Amino acid sequence: MNLLPFIYLGAKHMVTGYDHLLFLAGVIFFLYKRKDIALYVTLFAIGHSTTMLYGVYAGVNVNAYLIDAIIGLSVVYKALDNLGAYQRWFGVQPNTKAATLIFGLFHGFGLAAKLQEFEIAGDGLLPNLLAFNVGVEIGQLLALSTILIAMGYWRRTAGFFKHAYTANVAMMSAGFTLVGYQLTGLFVS
Repeated sequence: MNLLPFIYLGAKHMVTGYDHLLFLAGVIFFLYKRKDIALYVTLFAIGHSTTMLYGVYAGVNVNAYLIDAIIGLSVVYKALDNLGAYQRWFGVQPNTKAATLIFGLFHGFGLAAKLQEFEIAGDGLLPNLLAFNVGVEIGQLLALSTILIAMGYWRRTAGFFKHAYTANVAMMSAGFTLVGYQLTGLFVS
């Protein structure tokens, strides 16, 4: 068992995982109350923890390019949601809690695909997976704290609502770029 290295790997993956960070930033973009932020982050964590643990432990082999393309789409989805697109286009607001949980499940399969690149001994598999997951949650809390501090300062400026549209369009563009990059990798590999 290598618990500390797996905790470190999990934290590092989350702190450097720009796709996860973009989605997380999109989820909390217009959330102001701590209980709402905690609820959505918990739903996301439950989703990605469940499929990460299940995917690796059960040996579910999902194509990393395909999952990462779906993660890119989750960023696009959330940016469009923040822009009010679904309300304007379809006259309905999707259930944002369910969407956060469902996209968390996809993000977890992305984590599982990364973890499956390591050769983890069967006798230490579960403790190492749990250690990696603890690291992911530590990394997520560190990243979330940084995002919330930056967003807190930005929200207090007169330009927040003026630039919120542009920020979400940029987030959506980044999501589409991720989708294109991952689909290209899928087709040329």
